Amino acid sequence: MHIVYVSDGKAGHRSQALGLFQAMQRQQANATFEEVFINDLPIISLIKALFFSKNTLFEQAPNFIFGVGSHTHFRVWLLGKIFKKAKTVILMKPNLPIAWFDYAVIPEHDGIHADSHVIVTRGALNPIRNENRHQTARILIALGGSSKRHQWNQEKVLLSLQQIVEHNPDSEIILTTSRRTPAGFIDILKQQSSAKKLQICPVEQTPQGWIFEEMQKAEAVWVTEDSVSMIYEALTAGCRVGVVAMDRLKQDRITNSVDRLLEEKLIANVFDINLLPEGQVLQEADRVVHQITK
Repeated sequence: MHIVYVSDGKAGHRSQALGLFQAMQRQQANATFEEVFINDLPIISLIKALFFSKNTLFEQAPNFIFGVGSHTHFRVWLLGKIFKKAKTVILMKPNLPIAWFDYAVIPEHDGIHADSHVIVTRGALNPIRNENRHQTARILIALGGSSKRHQWNQEKVLLSLQQIVEHNPDSEIILTTSRRTPAGFIDILKQQSSAKKLQICPVEQTPQGWIFEEMQKAEAVWVTEDSVSMIYEALTAGCRVGVVAMDRLKQDRITNSVDRLLEEKLIANVFDINLLPEGQVLQEADRVVHQITK
């Protein structure tokens, strides 16, 4: 089984495609993955290949063609016309008619109902799975920052961190940041008394894949609520998940999805690890593979 991934170069999009591919590998060990960037797939070249029946674009003919990101959709559709035996899969709500593709894998917060072309998932796909290596009383805190729907509130975040430390005196607590965490925040945090109980690992000092490994070892993960993808990654890793509240600039489908997780008690806005919900069994990528390969 050969998968061609039409890539726009964005790490978050690639993570989704890798999540689906790795789930395919677990089902079929000989599955192969070829990433092709959109700059190497000019539209005019694809149109020529379509009209002249030229299907030697890739190392081998694909069985599946994945696309994530709006600039990939038309290319995936054209490639589906060139490689008629391949199934086309868009890992988001496409900007073209859904029926143009074999499958669209769409997070439930987009409000699209499942049908023969649409697979609805809890959050975006990711390459994590629960490896059952969680260490009791090990906590990971992952900080985000301001976004188009959240405003960073330094005092609120500092207070939440203090509460987590105070409520979990016997826990090992590792804290990391993201590219959106305000510059200088770590220096301010280090001046707080609670910082003595924290292992602080700024994102700039962590290697690729570090946070996924930490999720495998943590019993619980606290995430600032702006980082929705990380909430789902922690759930997929099988961690108990808490959220650190942020000031909301607006209410929309993304903030509603966090509220829904809170209502369903899959995550909690508390500070004591013992009050967090038990870890979940979230295997969305494996579920999607089962549907698109049956």
